[in-house]
Order: sequence, then structure tokens, then C-alpha cells
Amino acid sequence: MLLLLGNNEAQAGELAEHLAKFPQWEKLTSVKPATGDLVYPDWIAGKWKVTSTLVDLAAPLAPNIVTPGFENNRSQLNQAISFLVRFVKVKPTNSGLKILAYFQNQTPILVADREFNSLNLSRAYLGDETVLSSKVDPESPNRQITFLRGERQLISLVTARATERISEHKFITSEVFQQLFKGSSRPYLNTVESTTAYQKLSTSSPTITADQVTAVYLSPQDPDYFTAGSRPVALYRYHLEFSPQAEF
Repeated sequence: MLLLLGNNEAQAGELAEHLAKFPQWEKLTSVKPATGDLVYPDWIAGKWKVTSTLVDLAAPLAPNIVTPGFENNRSQLNQAISFLVRFVKVKPTNSGLKILAYFQNQTPILVADREFNSLNLSRAYLGDETVLSSKVDPESPNRQITFLRGERQLISLVTARATERISEHKFITSEVFQQLFKGSSRPYLNTVESTTAYQKLSTSSPTITADQVTAVYLSPQDPDYFTAGSRPVALYRYHLEFSPQAEF
């Protein structure tokens, strides 16, 4: 994975230290501009049932700055939510563009099925009736739109990422993306950083566990942007368990 990502590698130990400092959190400095897709190790290939549990949350700048929905999210604390995800082999692409002839004979790489995963994750948290569909830009895996009922949209753009290998069966990845919520009277824009440490276990179920922290930062358009600086306004920590599912 690290060989394929090249310049997206983090300095040794930085992502692990980042997770260990929760909730004392600052923006990552090691992330690089996102090109192509995030490549995963072969042991995460296939279809999985993920059980996600919010185990901690924090609003570091409260009560002065609190993001919309933070208090409502508190009701999800220690509530397990399950959904399906899958990771598939694809031909490598050139910086997110369509596959060129040069790459046709390259060894396939393992990536997340972002459209499938995002749709299932969104419906697990928001409900089937709220989430209509999810679409990844065919020109780039880093651009995606989730269509919501009421002509609302969530537009996500991955802008940067970093990875770090701890051992043969443990790796950490971090992606930074811009989120734009459209459809309300006032569109809402923010920056989200998702840092996840995956570990393969010797057991069959769960086969993989993960420690994940999602950090929400204000966008430059927000009037409190300079007050917040490099600090997040909301932090959510999840425990994930991956159990293998048969493909049909």
C-alpha cells in the first residue's frame, strides 16, 4: 500500500501519535494532495459487515463554538450501527483520470467501493428513505455526491491523505475532505479529517478491528474560522469491527 501511495506516506509514527492524543487534536501536517485512490492491503479485500460504535466525542471549543448536530450526535454514544462495505481490485489510474493505455497491463490494486460503501453507511445513520443514492465522479474517485430526499445534496471532495504502516497486519490512513451540504436556505461547508487504524486479527469474526477518529474543522468562509485556527470544532471516536460476508 505504501509503495503505491508514494508521496502520501506520513512520517513514521505521526498518524499513530495523532490517534493517541485524542482529544488533544490539531490538524495533520503530513498529508499530501490526494491523487488517484487510496490503496488498501490485500487482507481487507472482499465484502464485510461493519459494526460501528461511537465510543467518545468532544467539542474542544465549546461552548463558544459548537457545530450543528453535535448535541444530537451524543444520543448515538455507545450505540452499535451495522452496514455492509466492500473492497475491490481495479486497474491503477493516472491521478484520478480515466485509465490510460500505459496502465492497462499494470497489477490491479485494492480500493474501497466508495459508491457502495458510502450509500450503505449513509443509510445506516440517516435511514433508507432519507438517502436516495450515492454517485462517484467517473473521472476521479475523490469526488462524490450523496443525494438526499428533499432535493438536498452532500458533496464530498477528498483533498489530501496520508498512510502509515505499523506492522504487516496493521496500518493507518487519514483522508481530509471538503463537505458541502446543499438544499437548505444556507449551504453549509466544512472540512473533515478521518483517521483510521486497521488491524487484522487471528480470529475469523471479527477479522479486522479499527480505531477511527473523525474531526470536523471550520471552513475559511465561517466567521469563527480564525478563532478556531487549526483546532477541530468536533471530534468523534469510533470502534469498528469487520466480519466477512459471502459474495453472491
